[in-house]
Amino acid sequence: MDLHIVPSYFCVPMKYSSIPSAQSVVFHCKSRGIKNVVISPGSRNAPLTVGFTNDPYFSCYSIVDERSAAFFALGMAQHLQKPVIAVCTSGSALLNYYPAVAEAFYSDIPLIVISADRPAYKVDIGDGQTIRQESLFEKHIGYSANLKQDISHATNTVEKFDPNLFAKDYSLEQLQSQIQSFNDAELNNALKSAIIQDSPVHINIPFEEPLYDAVEDMKLAPFCTPIILENSSEEINWDDLARIWNSCEKKMLIIGVNNPDNINVDYLNILANDDSIIVFTEVTSNVHHQNFFPSIDSIIAPIEKSQKRELFSKELQPELLITMGGLIVSKKIKAFLREYKPKHHWHINNKKAYDTFFSLSKHIKTNENNFFENILGKRFELQSNYYGIWNKVKLKYLSRRKTYLDEIPFTDFLAFQTICSNIPQNYQLHLANSSTVRYAQLFDLDPSLSVYCNRGTSGIDGSTSTAIGSSIHSVDPTLLITGDLSFFYDSNGLWNSYKRNDLRIVVINNGGGGIFRILPGMENSHNFETYFETVQDLELQRLCSLFNLNHLEAVDKKTLDTALSTFYLPSKSPVLLEVKTPRLLNDKILLTYFDFIS
Repeated sequence: MDLHIVPSYFCVPMKYSSIPSAQSVVFHCKSRGIKNVVISPGSRNAPLTVGFTNDPYFSCYSIVDERSAAFFALGMAQHLQKPVIAVCTSGSALLNYYPAVAEAFYSDIPLIVISADRPAYKVDIGDGQTIRQESLFEKHIGYSANLKQDISHATNTVEKFDPNLFAKDYSLEQLQSQIQSFNDAELNNALKSAIIQDSPVHINIPFEEPLYDAVEDMKLAPFCTPIILENSSEEINWDDLARIWNSCEKKMLIIGVNNPDNINVDYLNILANDDSIIVFTEVTSNVHHQNFFPSIDSIIAPIEKSQKRELFSKELQPELLITMGGLIVSKKIKAFLREYKPKHHWHINNKKAYDTFFSLSKHIKTNENNFFENILGKRFELQSNYYGIWNKVKLKYLSRRKTYLDEIPFTDFLAFQTICSNIPQNYQLHLANSSTVRYAQLFDLDPSLSVYCNRGTSGIDGSTSTAIGSSIHSVDPTLLITGDLSFFYDSNGLWNSYKRNDLRIVVINNGGGGIFRILPGMENSHNFETYFETVQDLELQRLCSLFNLNHLEAVDKKTLDTALSTFYLPSKSPVLLEVKTPRLLNDKILLTYFDFIS
């Protein structure tokens, strides 16, 4: 489509920035159907704010803290599986986007970062709010578009400070036309990368003052090239793959981070009833079947502790390992497969393949459903006891887990089991990192839940902001389960007016970074408590009052059951449930669990 012809919806009377590059950005985003824009306040980005907020096509959100704003936009993009824009001013504002950009890069989320910049001649001369912004995210970005400065705007100022931009052999109109062509090409490339590759992209735009001038007529006609969704599947020899598949009596499938309803249920049923296959899922897989293995660590831990470790490890070691989805939480399966490598390891993904287990033999560049359609149509059933052996292990640990839960005092372990078993159906569940997602791995969740977690970089920053951003367009209510440090770290995630009344937050408050008591090398010392565990006694109720959240508190199993009985009821404000657990006992109960089931 030649977008020199302006569609009718562009003709609604409105205001535009007087700066051509600002007009171009808004036009390109609108042409691509990108509607959601998260804006952090500033002066240098005023041309962009004027353009986006004065066009009713866009849904604009104002978030003051740029780090929170970027995660808010990321959560929205994660939920919609569509690009979302984050706009900021110049200087350190852009640096605060970096954690979310890195998360988007490793999680394949199309976050579009648009930053206003000072003109090049004002960089590194001591001007305020000025840093080197061009290609700032070079190592963690799908595309960096560094637009050229318009010379038709503030012409006298630009010529005064950088006369080299004005070549004698060309008119002002000719030079501006060249700049426009360059900027259009860069915008086309950036947005194509976001849409087709699901990559974060960075668009950096230098603006000279005046910044706030607006016009009612947009005479500019940017050129947008059509984006053609190409078939990225390579030529795959399905017969060769089927030959390997059918020769392996021990096939292990591991599904990492995966969007809800991404894999056809018919294929999952076939896998679940094949005796030569065991399917390991994680809480972030959003895949369920009674024959699958949702708690990987509960299978691996007894092997690690067994006197017959080598024998059991050989029995579990797969001949063919197939991985799909995003990053994997379980450290135990990583350690196991790095030591007991499969003969073949295939990763299924259109875009990339991580050699997580140092055994990758083939990257099959296609989507999961296409892979299963082709490979399962060529399979034949093998006589195998692979599933049977490990299903008996699963049934044993499930029985032992039930017994253990009946015996232990109130701690993180029991709290998580109680919380996970009481989540209403069809909630959107967000999990913070570190202890939270690892505890959630150990328990069963209702298959109707849609589970999200920022596993790209696995940081504790941004969990609250991501959950709230994701909730904006969700038809279902949202629950965030988080630890105290992660929650306090991202408390600015609550500093906005977009919190829905059906938002629910559970904070497991164990008085510090409980994950460090679980990790090897923990010492009971002042240095450990201060610099690793980071013991805290902050009052969550005050934070709830500040941000208008209803506050509930639980300190034992009885008060937790009581709180949960009303926690999900309709309310006029979001509700936060603070669950206080014993800091010095939690790690012992968790580590003893693995001994108990062994």
